[in-house]
Amino acid sequence: MQILGIDIGGSGIKGAPVEIDTGEMVTERFRIPTPNPADPNAVADVVRDIVKNFQWKGPIGCTFPAIVRRGVVESAANVDKSWIGTDGQKLIQKKTKCPTILLNDADAAGIAEMQFGAGRGNDGVVFMLTLGTGIGSAIFNKGVLLPNTELGHLEVRGKDAELRASDRTRQEKELDWAEWGERLNEYIARLEYLFSPDLFIIGGGVSKKSDKFLPYIRTVHAEIVTAQLLNDAGIVGAAMAASVLAG
Repeated sequence: MQILGIDIGGSGIKGAPVEIDTGEMVTERFRIPTPNPADPNAVADVVRDIVKNFQWKGPIGCTFPAIVRRGVVESAANVDKSWIGTDGQKLIQKKTKCPTILLNDADAAGIAEMQFGAGRGNDGVVFMLTLGTGIGSAIFNKGVLLPNTELGHLEVRGKDAELRASDRTRQEKELDWAEWGERLNEYIARLEYLFSPDLFIIGGGVSKKSDKFLPYIRTVHAEIVTAQLLNDAGIVGAAMAASVLAG
């Protein structure tokens, strides 16, 4: 069964139909830059354009970089503040005329990695971290998701961790890989101390360059690996989450 997955990010909105039984995208993904300002109507219009690009008529799953509870957006760290309190799921469904599921972006990426990627078969405590405009997090215990953890906002040196260790911070502050790797290491060490995970999975756009920064990460017990689906995990996980609409 194929479902359209769409990943709404701080810099781009991308989507592709996904064969949810295998986790494979069946076409090349289609990407449109995130509008500025990224208010609800503007973003929903881009999602509608992606749906039109694929001439899609069935269910869609959409990720969003914020706390999402029953389709309603409850935070806005890296998107327009007008999203707070918006029923994004209902808005996108109205714009696209497609049954829609809206969920946190890191949660979606984690769902995909646990089913088809680096977390497959792991029944311990698994952390998915997506490094991009911010830092997204998803926690699984025995394969069960604890949604909307938003641990990119954990305080490190008096700041949100993502203000020190996101990929956007690396680029804006022109940090070399060693400098950024040490910042990321400090954040991951804090997570390991607080939660004692068995596995960290590193995703997001920078994951394809993991050989540049993973040598600087030193865990005590946890294994740390790169997401196998790389930056496509959000699309795949969104499609998987929307499978409940296909019955």
